[in-house]
Amino acid sequence: MRIRIGITLGDPAGIGPEIVHAALASGGLSHLAEYVVVGEYPACLLGSPTEETARAAATALEESVRRARQGDLQAVVTGPIHKARMYEIGFAFPGQTEFFANRCGVENFAMLLTGGKLSVALVTTHLALKDVASSLRTDEIVRVGHLLRNFLAQRGLDKPRIAVAGLNPHAGESGALGREEIDVIAPAIQRMQHEMDPATIVAGPFSPDTIFFAAVNGDWDAVLCMYHDQGLIPLKLHAFHEGVNVTLGLPFPRTSPDHGTAFPIAGRGIARADSMIAAINLAAELAARK
Repeated sequence: MRIRIGITLGDPAGIGPEIVHAALASGGLSHLAEYVVVGEYPACLLGSPTEETARAAATALEESVRRARQGDLQAVVTGPIHKARMYEIGFAFPGQTEFFANRCGVENFAMLLTGGKLSVALVTTHLALKDVASSLRTDEIVRVGHLLRNFLAQRGLDKPRIAVAGLNPHAGESGALGREEIDVIAPAIQRMQHEMDPATIVAGPFSPDTIFFAAVNGDWDAVLCMYHDQGLIPLKLHAFHEGVNVTLGLPFPRTSPDHGTAFPIAGRGIARADSMIAAINLAAELAARK
């Protein structure tokens, strides 16, 4: 069966339409799949999102997930949306990750970012920094760790190496700078070591200020991160134009470029399609393996 990948444009007032069209015309997409643009989009003033453009983005998301669940699409790649406008029309989710999980009836999901030589999975995502420490749970770290291990296996790594980042500076300095590493993160690592196959290496907690350097240098295949910016800052510094957002745990691959709508440059012909191309190619790879 030919793999068919659906692509949404996101908010049509942003750079989504131009980077999708540039990607499709680039000649750099995988030949493993065919690509279809999902949704109908109104004419609009570029750079000026409205409720109408938000509704078009939301309708396209609904169509893409419906077609994927029916088997008409084997993967979905989503363009960037404008959350503030989406909220105004009743979009009830922190982001597209949570939307897809809800529509698929999936509770066991997580966000992963990958680009260049770095992959990071997030234990907590859209949460105020002040709430992260009190929200960390051993069970949650283990749950996301298993999803990360499955993703690495899908990419052909039969002996994946997962580094677990600490929460505090210097990974807590043996409790002097916080006990989360001792009380929450270390027990999670022990459980993952016990529950995963012997070929998988899970280690840590490592000091967050050094572990990403080690991962980019090839010592680790991925880093399990405790909160949003802990993973996204190094990822975007390392691979800003190639970063891909992946929703783990869905019944089909869903990816997106790791950037926003970029309204100020929409229509100016300077938006780069690298991240969209990477998102499409990763979706094709995952769909083919699946």
